[in-house]
Amino acid sequence: MPHSSRRNFATRLCAWHRRHGRHHLPWQGTRDPYRIWLSEIMLQQTQVATVIPYYERFLERFPDIAALAAADQDDVMPYWAGLGYYARARNLHRCAQVIVNEHGGRFPPSSAQIAALPGIGRSTAAAIAAFSHGERAPIMDGNVKRVFTRYFGVHGYPGTRAVEQRLWSLAERMLEDAPADLDMAAYTQGQMDLGSLVCTRRNPLCDACPLEADCEARRLGLQHMLPEPRPRRAVPERQCAMLLLHDSEHVLLELQPEPGIWGGLWSLPRYDSAQELVDACQAQGFTAEPQGRMAAFVHVFSHFRLRIEPWRVSVPQRLSEERPGQRWTPFHALPDAAVPAPVRKLLDALPEALAQAEEQTGND
Repeated sequence: MPHSSRRNFATRLCAWHRRHGRHHLPWQGTRDPYRIWLSEIMLQQTQVATVIPYYERFLERFPDIAALAAADQDDVMPYWAGLGYYARARNLHRCAQVIVNEHGGRFPPSSAQIAALPGIGRSTAAAIAAFSHGERAPIMDGNVKRVFTRYFGVHGYPGTRAVEQRLWSLAERMLEDAPADLDMAAYTQGQMDLGSLVCTRRNPLCDACPLEADCEARRLGLQHMLPEPRPRRAVPERQCAMLLLHDSEHVLLELQPEPGIWGGLWSLPRYDSAQELVDACQAQGFTAEPQGRMAAFVHVFSHFRLRIEPWRVSVPQRLSEERPGQRWTPFHALPDAAVPAPVRKLLDALPEALAQAEEQTGND
């Protein structure tokens, strides 16, 4: 590719972003690294439309790093529940405490220092530094990987170390060839926006792309083949039984240990099989009858599928005092409980299940 084309890469991208990029997202128009950091962490593996309401609620409750660092983790998790990838929330809280305790409550200014903080990788650190301090540092999130893979015609799955290193090298070279007065905020956001709005995973809008004239994938007709997908492998399926144990006013929840997929959240008691659930109920002096079962469903994680078989069991009153890691949660407090998405699904279905059971009892 001619050197002049590389030199124009950043200039064309910034010009496109000024005219066609996104400028009105709630975390734009600020140089506050806290708000930028929060948005970048929330946007990992999550779509913009999903993030916006979470971002706004989180900031209302934790308006700055000091407020987040001072909170207990139990106070933080309800504001992340349903957003997934819960290690992000735990790292966010831990990182805020490190910033307060070791950096005087101020974000370090350089991407290298930011990347040393808990839960912040190289690309996220570069984005924070670019938006808050204008640092010339390349980023490489999923959208940017797609743009660079197609523009330079890079083959191989981008998740492999060799391909990812090549993409980082290309990103560094583009910055070296960019003008000295490059607007880093526009360039950084422009890369993200181009991948999100134009160079999309399916049906890329090549005619609207500012880089179309010298894009290798476009020239060779490989837009729909690059980036190459992850080598296919069987997705493992696991299973569990969940106990929705309740009296007339409360549901029993258990705190999930860390580390773990739901670490720091509250869940219904979980067992490896329905028989283990039945045995556990019998050990506590009551019976989980088959008619108490609710419809099974599958929840999909990034690396496996979990088949959940829920059992609803009603008891006349709370069976015992709370044990460590357990609590009987009032029905009225369930909407604000920090629970993962599949547990939220079951709790939301509880009123209808109770109404059906009452109607069935009346008919009998």
